[in-house]
Amino acid sequence: MVERVEPGEGQESVWDYPRPPRVESSTRHVLVRFGGVTLAESRTTHRLLELAHPPVYFIPPHHVRLELLSLSGHRVEDEDLGIAGYYDVSLDGRSARNVARVFAHPLPDYRMLRGHLAFYPGRVGEVFVDGERVAAQPGGHYGGWVTGDVVGPFKGVPGSWTW
Repeated sequence: MVERVEPGEGQESVWDYPRPPRVESSTRHVLVRFGGVTLAESRTTHRLLELAHPPVYFIPPHHVRLELLSLSGHRVEDEDLGIAGYYDVSLDGRSARNVARVFAHPLPDYRMLRGHLAFYPGRVGEVFVDGERVAAQPGGHYGGWVTGDVVGPFKGVPGSWTW
């Protein structure tokens, strides 16, 4: 049995998030950098909230420097959201694969995410929410953004595959 961490003041528990996921608008300042170069910055994002997962921030494409990214050809089907495409980045001799996912044609309940990019904090280098550096969700498979105002335990830690 997984023991939920009780949230403190100003915190939320990922165990209070729904399944299937919910999307909510956010005005928090998000910043994504690779090699010191800003890839994305926005105060008008969508947060995807899913049971046992830290939030994933989806950034509108007009707040992303798309000219610095290239579609990778990698695709994954998400049972709730639809088929995701992925972006790679390559700058100044450094590159990283599948740093962001995008749903060109999300399922109807998630149409507000169409074309928005969700960066993987563990793949791009520096990600911030309201000035706080984000940690990557454990395990590398998921793209959650771990900040001090979210408590777990989080899916992705060893032994969590069956949660």
